[in-house]
Order: sequence, then structure tokens, then C-alpha cells
Amino acid sequence: MSEPASVFPRLEPILPSVQKPIQYVGGELNATLKDWGKDTDMVRWALMYPDAYEVGLPNQGVQILYEVLNERDDALAERTYSVWPDLEARMREHGIPQFTVDCHRPVRAFDLFGISFSTELGYTNMLTALDLAGIPLHSADRTDDDPIVIAGGHAAFNPEPIADFVDAAVLGDGEEVVLAISSVVREWKAEGRPGGRVEVLARLAASGNIYVPAFYDVEYAEDGGLRAVVPNRAEAPPRVRKHTLMDLDSWPYPRKPLVPLAETVHERFSVEIFRGCTRGCRFCQAGMITRPVRERSITTIGDMVEQGVRASGFDEVGLLSLSSADHTEIAEVANGLADRYQGTNVSLSLPSTRVDAFNITLANEFSRNGRRSGLTFAPEGGSERMRKVINKAVTEEDLIRTVATAYSHGWRQVKLYFMCGLPTETDADVLEIADLATKVIAKGREVSGHNDVRCTVSIGGFVPKAHTPFQWAAQLDAETTDERLRQLRDTVRADRRFARAIGFRYHDGKPGIIEGLLSRGDRRVGRVIEEVWRAGGRFDGWSEHFSYERWMNAAAIALAGTGVDVAWFTTRERTYAEVLPWDHLDSGLDKDWLWQDWEDALAAADDPESVADVEDCRWTPCYDCGVCPEMGTDIQIGPTGQTLLPLSVV
Repeated sequence: MSEPASVFPRLEPILPSVQKPIQYVGGELNATLKDWGKDTDMVRWALMYPDAYEVGLPNQGVQILYEVLNERDDALAERTYSVWPDLEARMREHGIPQFTVDCHRPVRAFDLFGISFSTELGYTNMLTALDLAGIPLHSADRTDDDPIVIAGGHAAFNPEPIADFVDAAVLGDGEEVVLAISSVVREWKAEGRPGGRVEVLARLAASGNIYVPAFYDVEYAEDGGLRAVVPNRAEAPPRVRKHTLMDLDSWPYPRKPLVPLAETVHERFSVEIFRGCTRGCRFCQAGMITRPVRERSITTIGDMVEQGVRASGFDEVGLLSLSSADHTEIAEVANGLADRYQGTNVSLSLPSTRVDAFNITLANEFSRNGRRSGLTFAPEGGSERMRKVINKAVTEEDLIRTVATAYSHGWRQVKLYFMCGLPTETDADVLEIADLATKVIAKGREVSGHNDVRCTVSIGGFVPKAHTPFQWAAQLDAETTDERLRQLRDTVRADRRFARAIGFRYHDGKPGIIEGLLSRGDRRVGRVIEEVWRAGGRFDGWSEHFSYERWMNAAAIALAGTGVDVAWFTTRERTYAEVLPWDHLDSGLDKDWLWQDWEDALAAADDPESVADVEDCRWTPCYDCGVCPEMGTDIQIGPTGQTLLPLSVV
């Protein structure tokens, strides 16, 4: 393939007429610019995070794959992001295709177009990118001249709503998979591309870790439900298994984090200190699908931090995971890094911390350099009954004791995160959030001796997700969600003693319903996505661009005659016997175990004391979720006995 011409000479003249033109020019520190090369067997990837540059560039998944691929001599990877509607219009006017920000090459010129979805609300942005690139929206219409379109990320664990638009989907960790895909594609190209794209997709499907939707037929029952999803080719396995990366120490990426030219949502260098979570929160898809827990060693974390800071110049380092304070050596990590960077401008941060994992020593280590931002805790449920239902083993006493410790040691601001619309929830459960917030402020004033303490209550709507015990749950309708949040807001504001000290942030229930439609939808929902996109849907994760009416109108058109509607996909409870759209996709979790956990949640709602908490299996005997024996994996945790010594003070 001859080298495609850069679109930048055509793009540059129109950039002054669009907002934030800097996001389209590339040239970031640590970006990789590789020659297209004359090697016809080289495998070339365009990697996309389907959102604006300011959201997409910090995404670690894309950065890791970008670096892993570009370390290979026989591979090339460039990045592309969603363009804002103003530039989209100008690109269509001037015939400029979707381009990469690295060398401004047309996306259609690449062998593979990999799209990483953290949320389902990026689906319409994918269609925009495909259309701008000149790639047919439907996989069935693509030719051998089009890239293989591959979806990944958490949303790929139910890719059925986008099955018509993607050629393949990757379940699980991507570092090893992208190299395996590259090897298959390289071999196919070296052989002269026999059998075209169907043949290379068949080779990918035969691996057992790559899902090719076109190789499966969907059968519907007369009542509108699914009867079965069955393979239609010998290469396609009955169940596609997720891939799990073991030994994270062998994959210390990113080594050279990208430093943006434009402002982004996270201005920091992030190190993933472990992957997976076994706390067993029933609502949490991320915790369920990323099992088992795999920790990085303290020395690898230290090396990654030092190398990343030197390579990027970032002055904040985030130690990330689903529950970072649960790392078995987090105290040693915090102490060693605080020692190493004391007296410098480098600060350390943790994401939200579990109430039962917080301790003041850890908090003090992370604020040793003088940066003391607010602390974030996530009780999730407003009442103890709800926390029992969701298996969040945190009592009101635990929370009050934790925030009292924080306020008494100089913190002035605490953020509490809750969800509205959890299974079995009542108005009273939600209103207990107000009571809890006032108790937090009262205790903070008492222990600190100051009245300037604050508590921000942030509430998100619960959306049931695939591969969780709540995958069978009915989602709360938007009207009831909004009414409960209104009652909560009025209750908080009514108490003048505390109203000014309590911040209140929430989203209305409508975007959650659409996310629910997409998260548990089947292939029929793809028609809705396309209808929304054709009606102008873009950037649905942004409140200023989201239109509930557009989605509902599109659903009425696209689902007409199918026997199902939006409510069928969202606010309806499922039964065990029902075939779920993702049942042929194997996350390792045993379906019977998930169902039993769902039944335990319902039993806990009626009698909280009758159901025992599901303990963290890192510290208790295995409770048979199925992941380790099914996937051939095991939990990898410390303590390792290693230290960050010899200390190299910066």
C-alpha cells in the first residue's frame, strides 16, 4: 500500500474557524511518528477513543495500546478522536476524511480501526468517525479496501447493539490481544490476503478471544425475546472467552505518557497499581469483568512513577485501580513515594477511597507535599438496607467515624458518592442520604471546631450492566428517578443549619435510561443508534448535546413491529430462563453464581440480617464465582517484601 497523503494541508486553513483547534494538530510530547514504510506486511492501526480530545487523550487504555504497538518494528499505531460538530461540518464541506492526530493520515488507509468504549454513550460518535472516514457503516457492506473495525473496552462485553457496525470485538485486557491480532493480520497479508476480509476474520475468530458478530445468527421468539445466538461458521466458538493479562509487572505501560497540548480532563500521570476487584459490589460491572485481582509490585510501581514523571513533567501522579487503597502494600507504596518526592512539586493522589479502607496515615502520606484536596468516599447506597442489598459493607457508624477522622486532621471538604434507582430502593432510602450528609457536617464541625467544613453529595443514576448480579434487575424509570432526586434536594435545602454546607450534584434520569437501553440491548438496538445518528445525534455523553426526545423518537421508529420497546430493554425485570444478549460471551463468571447473588440481594432487601456479606476472596476462601478455574487464572497479590530502596531522592 502506498503511503497516504497527509490531510493537514487541507485541514490547517479551516482550523481558525473552529473551537479549540489545538486539539487537532498533534505534536504532543512523547507522541510516536513512524514512517508508513514500504513493507507491505506491516500492520497499521488507527486507535480511537470515541469522544473529544480533552476526554480521549488521557485514556490509559488507548495510550497503553499505542505504546505497545509502536514498540514493534512491524507495526504502526496512530490516534484519532471524535471531532466536534463544528469541525465535522467543515470537514464534510471540504471533503476532509477522519484523520489521525499523529501524522494526519486518513483513517481508511489503515489495516485496523480499533475503538475503545468506556461507555455506551460513545456509539453515535463511532458512526460519525466511520462515515467521515469513508468506511461503510455496516460491516456487511465493507470491502477488502476497508479497515477491520474492532471494538474494545468495558462496553465490548455486550457489543450486540453495535454488532452491525463492527467487524469484531475484543473481550478483556488488550495488551497481548492487539499483538496477537497483529500477528494474524501480518501473516494473512504476507500470504497475499487470501479469502479477503472474511478469511482474516475467520482466523481471528478461531483464537476464541475475538468475537465476530457476523459469524453468529440471532433467533428471536414470538414474544420478542431472544431464543438463541448460535455460530454460523466452524471457526466461531459457541462462547467467546475474555482474555486476562497476568503478571502486570511484565507490562509496565505507559512508559512515556502523552502530554497534551490542549487542556484535558485529567492533567496528571496515572499508574495502574492493580487490575481487577473482588469486593463483590453487585452493581459494579468493572469489578466483575476484570477479575481476578492482579497487583503490581511496589518496585514496579516506583519505577513506573519515576520514569513517567521524568518523561512527562507532570507534577501529579494518580495511583489508579478500582479500589487503590486495597493494594496489599499501599502503605509502603505511599510512604516510599512520599519520601522520594518530598520537597519537590510532585504530588500523589488516590481516586475515591472505600470507607473501610481509609486511614489517616495513608491520607497524610498522600498530602505530605502540601496539597490537601478534598477526600472522596463512595457509600453508594443511602441507607444501610440498600448497602446490604448491593453488598457494600459500610455502616453509618463506619462512615461517620471515617469523616470525623478526616475533619479532625485538617481536611475541610469531603465528597460522598451515591446512586439512585438501585434495586428495591424506596423514597425513604434516598432521603436517608440527606440525613447522612447532615450528620457528616455536624460531626465535622464538632471534631474540627470550625463551621467551614463542607460535604458534597454527588448522585448518579443506577444502570444495570451485563455480567453482574443486577443484569436481571429492572431499571428505575426516569420520572421516578427525577422525583426522588427532587425530594432529596428539597430536604437538603430545607434545613438551614446545614444547607449551605452541603453541595448537591446529580444528573436527571433520562440519560441513564438511554445508557440502560444500550448496555442491555440486543442487535435490534443498532437500528435505534443509527436512527439517532442520522437525526443528528453526537456526543451523547455530554449533557448539552444529549437529546432524550431524539432517542425516544428514534426508538419508536426503529423498534416498530419488533414487539419490544425502550421499556422492554430497561425497566423490565428479567428471569433466569431468559436468554440474555451476552450469554454467548464468557467473562468467566458462573451464571448460577450470579443468579444466586441476585437472589441474595432480594433476600437482603426484605431481611438484611438473613444474608451474609459476600467477602473479598483475596482474604477468604474461594466463593465459586467461577473466574479463576474458568479462565485458568489466579489472584496475584502481595506482600512481596520488596521496598523502594535504595531511595533516590529527586
